[in-house]
Amino acid sequence: MSSKILIIGACGQIGTELTAKLRELHGVDNVIASDINTRNLDLVNAGPFVILDAKNFNAIKDCCINHKIDTVYLMAALLSATGEKYPMEAWDLNMNSLFHVLNLAKTKLIKKIFWPSSIAVFGPTTPRENTPQHTICEPTTVYGITKQVGERWCEYYHDKYNVDVRSIRYPGIISHKAMPGGGTTDYAVEIYHEAIKHGTYESFLSKNTKLPMMFMDDAIKATTDIMQAPTDALSIRSSYNLAAISFTPDAIAESIKAEIPEFTMTYKPDFRQAIADSWPSSIDDTVARKDWNWSHNFDLKKMTSEMLTQLKKKYKP
Repeated sequence: MSSKILIIGACGQIGTELTAKLRELHGVDNVIASDINTRNLDLVNAGPFVILDAKNFNAIKDCCINHKIDTVYLMAALLSATGEKYPMEAWDLNMNSLFHVLNLAKTKLIKKIFWPSSIAVFGPTTPRENTPQHTICEPTTVYGITKQVGERWCEYYHDKYNVDVRSIRYPGIISHKAMPGGGTTDYAVEIYHEAIKHGTYESFLSKNTKLPMMFMDDAIKATTDIMQAPTDALSIRSSYNLAAISFTPDAIAESIKAEIPEFTMTYKPDFRQAIADSWPSSIDDTVARKDWNWSHNFDLKKMTSEMLTQLKKKYKP
């Protein structure tokens, strides 16, 4: 019997592609996409869709009952850069939506939860190179604080109430299908679009700011892999470190120049630089690779080739 899945925040950067993959795996009618609006018409028209406010407990509960949902992917959140502009809104959305879903699982209305954490849980006191699974977490952004606290609550609900909640700490995510939603690593998506459209890009991070990144295909693979892993294989119920590639704006610019020699890059760091400076430059994800056989497929060269190939189709058909 297939799972009945609800994706909350399905119109976001990750939610868009996660919805498509889960429908491929479980069948279109078994995956209910939801968001607070219908801005992504391609997703809205591709299968079952519900307008749903992630902060409304009763609405989520009713949706789960009406559609016989047993698994929830909670992808709704205000990200790092947007969260700094609207701190109370970020706390309200990011925390209350998690509590709503955890409490539904506590009462056994649903059976399994995926909730994404982030490298934003780390801070300036965290070891920057090969950041270990268990380490100092003193985040300096509202987004990071909500993820740190969320991790603790996920582990608590698992330990106290046997809630099957699974989580990974996403690095920066790069995709050619959906634009990012206000994160500090957004430059690594914008740069490809601008390279195709205008041949130049002004980075809001300095040229040597090295951050952990991941191509969307690998992020979706990690998400589905951990949700399919046997329960007894999982040793982490807060959130798993996850890594693929780390690079600087200068390195990604050079990878683009290898295919578009005339591309130029300038730098004008803004408030997001301080956020990036507080995060690790590389992540040790040994535990994820051991527990549920995580592995990534895309390096920087392969990712750049795929991004430029796909975006050329979009902008220069």
